[in-house]
Amino acid sequence: MEELKAIMEKFAESGWDLIANPAGEWLNGKGDKEAFRLAIEQADKECGGCGCDLDPLYKRALELL
Repeated sequence: MEELKAIMEKFAESGWDLIANPAGEWLNGKGDKEAFRLAIEQADKECGGCGCDLDPLYKRALELL
């Protein structure tokens, strides 16, 4: 659970609304797990191969959810 929390914090701090907003809601206990899963999948499709630090976190977060 700590690993997932750390990933969510990185997503929330990313500034990319697609994942930052749902991650912030998740961290505050208000998030919809399925909506967040869809947001991560979309982020992985759009940016999962760009080479940034978040790329490997998309797949890992999906595994942990």
